[in-house]
Amino acid sequence: MTKRSRTFLLFVRRTAMALVAALLLAAGFWSSWGTAQHVLLAKGRDHGTLAVSGCADDLCTGRYQPSAGSAPHSHMTITESVAARSGEHLAVVVKPGTDEAVRSDTAGVLYAWLPLAGALLLAALIIGGGLRMPRTAWATGLVGAAAMAAAFIAL
Repeated sequence: MTKRSRTFLLFVRRTAMALVAALLLAAGFWSSWGTAQHVLLAKGRDHGTLAVSGCADDLCTGRYQPSAGSAPHSHMTITESVAARSGEHLAVVVKPGTDEAVRSDTAGVLYAWLPLAGALLLAALIIGGGLRMPRTAWATGLVGAAAMAAAFIAL
């Protein structure tokens, strides 16, 4: 194998690994953005407090108390994994056109970005092993792990 072909194969391998890492990060961002947009871009959306009354089938229901300027909703649901227990009062933002609420506190923001944190952990393996960039991989992995740990501690 000539030096030129070896250099070309190294370039192809690094490009492929960079594309895989970029695809992982893009997918993690896109998956997170579905929920995070409601929390981060909450201006003009209905805000309020959800009093969790019961949980079943991965969804919790409760009474919604709108804040000033928000429309009332008769029946609200929230994902069970972010509603700690029955009787708890959570600050929420309502997804437009639905009866689904999203936590708007710090725990809700961290939970919304959880898929991106997982993608950072996976991309760290590609960056370290495929791209041979160990310091960048460690930094990426630690940021992902810290975000995941913060989300689980906050919830």
